[in-house]
Amino acid sequence: MDALIEAARAPDFPAEIALVVSNRPEAVGLAKAKAAGVAVAAVDHKIYAGREEFERSLQIVLETHRIEFLCLAGFMRLLTPWFIGQWRGRMLNIHPALLPAFRGLHTHERALAAGVKIHGCTVHFVVPEMDEGPIVAQAAVAVLDSDTPESLGTRVLEQEHLLYSRALRLVASGAVRAEGNRVLGASASPQPALTVPFSG
Repeated sequence: MDALIEAARAPDFPAEIALVVSNRPEAVGLAKAKAAGVAVAAVDHKIYAGREEFERSLQIVLETHRIEFLCLAGFMRLLTPWFIGQWRGRMLNIHPALLPAFRGLHTHERALAAGVKIHGCTVHFVVPEMDEGPIVAQAAVAVLDSDTPESLGTRVLEQEHLLYSRALRLVASGAVRAEGNRVLGASASPQPALTVPFSG
């Protein structure tokens, strides 16, 4: 969230961060966004009977603020097909792994356990299936012999902060488009992807 707000301050950035919304009223991000001059809202999922009731209230908040595009960041709830359908092609997510590898949680632990040499993060369009959807951009990070889940996660997070704003710029400017399960356009160039070289 912080990285997107900061990136959007650039005069040439093709999107404005108009609202930060959380399903947790106590979320630290709400106070940080408010301090940065961004409108905030909380839609507490705990007061609703189910996911669809929560999402219909969330949809009303988004429509009231005239939101055109969603970027999920640390939003740890599965969304219903109904809600995703309202935002199909207009909702991005960032995942701390190189999809389609390591969908779900505990990605850094699982990457180390699998012995992979390259890990990273992915920005993708959201579809009803978890951690799937057309990939906009990816950033790769070398896995070191000395890595722990925490050290690897720290390096991946650094790349997430850079990658998400670059991916949003591509999508918001119209430089890329989704066709089926592929994203075509400027994402084919190496610019959005960041590779950290191996160190011995």
